[in-house]
Formats: sequence, C-alpha cells, structure tokens
Amino acid sequence: MIIVIDVGNTNTVLGLYADDKLVAHWRLSTDRRRTADEYGVMLTHLFEHSAFDLGDVSAAVIGSVVPPVNTVLEAACRRYLGVEPLVVGPGVKTGIVIKYDNPKEVGADRIVNAIAAFERYGGPLIVVDFGTATTFDVISAGGEYLGGAIAPGIAISTEALFQHAAKLPRIELLRPRTVIGKNTIASMQSGIIFGFAGQCDELIRRLEEELGEQTCVVATGGLADLIAGESREIDKVDPFLTLEGLRLVYARNRGDSQGIL
Repeated sequence: MIIVIDVGNTNTVLGLYADDKLVAHWRLSTDRRRTADEYGVMLTHLFEHSAFDLGDVSAAVIGSVVPPVNTVLEAACRRYLGVEPLVVGPGVKTGIVIKYDNPKEVGADRIVNAIAAFERYGGPLIVVDFGTATTFDVISAGGEYLGGAIAPGIAISTEALFQHAAKLPRIELLRPRTVIGKNTIASMQSGIIFGFAGQCDELIRRLEEELGEQTCVVATGGLADLIAGESREIDKVDPFLTLEGLRLVYARNRGDSQGIL
C-alpha cells in the first residue's frame, strides 16, 4: 500500500491506496510544532482505528506547501513506516510541462492537482482548489500547466472579518435561505457563500476568455461542495484530487528518480 500526504497551511490530508484505490483517508490540522514521534503515534492510532497495518505500507509520497514540516514527516516515514518518502519538488518526474516564469514557484498542491485533473478529465481545464488560499489553475488541451490565479481562502477571509469587525461573530459556513439576510449571521453567510461563488465564476469566465476556449472546471478542497452548489461555472467536484495526484506522481517515479518538475 502507498500512503500519500498532502500538507497544506491549515490541514494535512493523508490517503492510503491499495494499488489505485483509495481505501482510507484522514484530515489533521497542520502543526509545525509536531515531532516525528508525535506523527508516528498519530499514524499508529489512525491505522489501528481503520484496521490497517503500518507494516503493509511500501511507499510514501509527500506534497507540501509548508517546508518546515517536511523534514519531520520524512523522519516519521522512515522511523514508523520503514520507507524513504518521495517528496514532490525539483527533480521529481511529473510528466507535465510547467509554463510558469519560474516553475519552482508553483506549489506542489497545484502541480499534483493539475496532474490528476488532466489524467481524469483531459484538457483544457481549470482546477479550483478551495483551501487556505483559493487557487485557480489552467491546464491546456495538451496537458501543459499554464498558470492561474490565487485569491484569499474562504476560511481566512471569514476569520479576518471576525478579527477586524468588533460586532461581527464567528459563524458556521452554511448556505442561507435568502440572499437578503434578515440578521447578522444570515447576512454574513450570504456575503461569504454567494460572494465567493461570484468571485469564483468571474475568475473562471476571465480565465476562459483569455485562454480562448471553454474548459472543464473541476473543484476540490474542503469547501468545494459548498461553493460549487452556488456556482454556474463549476462542472465537477473531486474532493480527493490532490491525493490522486500524489499517487500518480509516485507511479511516474517508481524505478525512475530522474526528471524535472
């Protein structure tokens, strides 16, 4: 089995694959203070709870946008899984051409999303990832990564609103019954949910206009379902797209450690 680890700024998502089938997945908060042993204990408990054995893991792949966590996770994989993890970064074979001014600037999550989306849906396409930041990535008909856009994420924008407006409370992100809110909570929910859906649709429209083609639009990330339900442009929701991309990166590097990201 292969364990894939997607380290984001807010959450770390782990997936366990048996061949190409995702058989288990877990979501943890990303904490830069955790040690390798703490990760090892967490892995042990997660596997026991899901009735899997750590000894069955034969490979590990890490995609991270939080570099300080990488060394700790690598050590945990060696100590508790007995494997040398593949870390997505320069020198790792991805099979995708990156047409960015500096390809090394592109986050691992954006690359693996592009790989998985193109593999599943073909191109041209746009991937929208609702994470700590909301990212929009454009992939050509030939599978080239063309670039995209980055916007503040829904959760951090909502937290900023609470932090800087004394009379506004923290709220649960739920779809309000009407756009015209009749109380503070409903008004905030309306502005956040419908506002981000509108932002999403307008950016997609502009990206497609500049590309000159209609695309398949795939959404992923923790809040993808919520926003996709209000979007006119999102075609598909694929919650485990990043995990699948990490699995594909492993498959493309198995027995071949050479290549350029």
